[in-house]
Amino acid sequence: MSATTRLPDRDPLPTYLAPVPKRLEDLGLRFAWLVVAINLAGTAFGFWYYSGQFAETPAVMWPWVPDSPMATLFIALAIAAWKLGYEQPWLTSLAFFGNIILGLWTPYTLLAFSDAYGYLHPLMFQFLFWSHLAMVVQAFVLHRITDFPVWAVAVALVWYASNLVVDYFIPIVGDPHHTSIPVDRDEPMYLGADALGVVAAGEVTFTLLALFLALATCVKKVQSSRTT
Repeated sequence: MSATTRLPDRDPLPTYLAPVPKRLEDLGLRFAWLVVAINLAGTAFGFWYYSGQFAETPAVMWPWVPDSPMATLFIALAIAAWKLGYEQPWLTSLAFFGNIILGLWTPYTLLAFSDAYGYLHPLMFQFLFWSHLAMVVQAFVLHRITDFPVWAVAVALVWYASNLVVDYFIPIVGDPHHTSIPVDRDEPMYLGADALGVVAAGEVTFTLLALFLALATCVKKVQSSRTT
């Protein structure tokens, strides 16, 4: 199969499933290789950013440590596969889940612990905040290159559910493997929750959101195909 040259059509999805304007979607797809390069650069930065946590984590658990860099790697690979004419629904679903979950979870965490993150340079804080929100934007373009078949969504759900388990519930090897937070895990926070509970609540919520969005997109695309 030859590399993709024509932009895929935009299905008539409701705004909550396709909130990015078509012009912006088209721009991202036309400059897909630039988007791939930017995400690979972000992946490299992210692995460097997690270098200290890698040093403290048993090597067997490393795949569950760099959540955001893995998400940008997934989307870089997913878009590259599509451009080469070999879109992989399971990979695109992983990219969608990862960029929705981590694109929202990181700004949520930065705001929840904003005082404790005072050690970050203001520019680094702003970079982390807005670059992760940009991950959400690019996730909402992926409906143009995949139909989110249920089996592919299941693959993504299994991976990110395992991530929740080792991050917050059963670490398997060593301590919980979530991104380090700048306070003690049992620090009292909101509504009687401790710090670990606050970050866990965010990630569980965003995982369920990604699941809903992917399956709703799948259903709407099937309905649209039956009416055309």
